[in-house]
Amino acid sequence: MGVNLNKSSSRSNSPISEINVTPFVDVMLVLLIVFMVTAPMLTVGVPVNLPETNADSLPDDNEPLTVSINAKGEIFVQDTRVGYSDLVPKLLAISKNRTDTRIYVRGDKNLNYGRVIDIMGNLSGNGFTKVALITETKR
Repeated sequence: MGVNLNKSSSRSNSPISEINVTPFVDVMLVLLIVFMVTAPMLTVGVPVNLPETNADSLPDDNEPLTVSINAKGEIFVQDTRVGYSDLVPKLLAISKNRTDTRIYVRGDKNLNYGRVIDIMGNLSGNGFTKVALITETKR
């Protein structure tokens, strides 16, 4: 709290009721930096050892559905484990029966290639038209 030292006012010793916003701005900038650093780390949580490629990443407008297949051959939709026979009904339920939903398939590089192609064929055979593979980029 401060004291107004302006002699021209009628209340020469009245307190100043201004809010100092500098600490607020400092806290907001720190929070912004924290969110900017942690946001790229918020990807799908299933650990998969992805193969590497030199291809550019695809531009995307909507958030896609992610189907992950780990080294054991277990299938995950986002973070939820599903069986092979439950995969298509689960994706249809999530996408509200829209088969034009983009689906990214993340297959472990130590997994049998036939298993990944079997799952991709199952998706495209059931009407999903936008199925793509995810890889790591070479550094």
